[in-house]
Amino acid sequence: MSLTEKAGVAAKAQTDSIVNYRPAYLAMAALGTFYVGIRIYEQYFGWKAGLDSFAPEFQTYWLNIMWTELPLEFIAFCAVGGYLWKTRDRNINAVAPREEMRRLITLIGWLLVYAFTVYWGASYFTEQDGTWHQTVIRDTDFTPSHILEFYLSYPIYIIAGWGAFMYGRTRIPQFANRISLAFLLFFAGPFMIFPNVGLNEWGHTFWFMEELFTAPLHWGFVFFGWFGLAMFGTVLQILGRVIELSKEYEKDVLAI
Repeated sequence: MSLTEKAGVAAKAQTDSIVNYRPAYLAMAALGTFYVGIRIYEQYFGWKAGLDSFAPEFQTYWLNIMWTELPLEFIAFCAVGGYLWKTRDRNINAVAPREEMRRLITLIGWLLVYAFTVYWGASYFTEQDGTWHQTVIRDTDFTPSHILEFYLSYPIYIIAGWGAFMYGRTRIPQFANRISLAFLLFFAGPFMIFPNVGLNEWGHTFWFMEELFTAPLHWGFVFFGWFGLAMFGTVLQILGRVIELSKEYEKDVLAI
């Protein structure tokens, strides 16, 4: 490389930013606005049209939401995974260190959105669901609270986690060449909370029990929720690679 080319590389390295969290911030702002909006909707139409599942207004204001959101979420899940796979890097081992660093930082943005959606789904909406069912006696499994919690907020965080996992698998050598157990558990654990909903609904249909989070029927939610602790292992793997790439970058700059 000539001196002129080296100078150009150095100038580009100083002016180009590899950190861009704007898409993640916009996604979280949009999702936050959406969650607040549906919570307001629940507050109003939950009491007005959500107490009797046999009433016509329940079909209008609640079941129509569920029959709409489920297919849309399935399509979104397939679309996110399909797009990331179709546009994958087919020469993953030839990724330049600077580009790999940019992709790792983008992955962190994906994980921020994932953590944000997990909080809303597995924490906020789950907690308010317990409050709802300690206040209102259910006459159906598809209560207003469940329609927004189990069948809306849970699939949304599953889609976000799926996107993060697929982004790493298709664009970052560290995760493409071998499967990260921590990353897999970080995605698969919270994902399994959704199938556990089936057991929960079955149990509440055949057993009359108080809505306590300590009830054995709810232990599955806690068990799979603990898999979120794999976040620390995933972050350590990412930061370890970031440090390695930073050292390589310093060497390149000093060589110039």
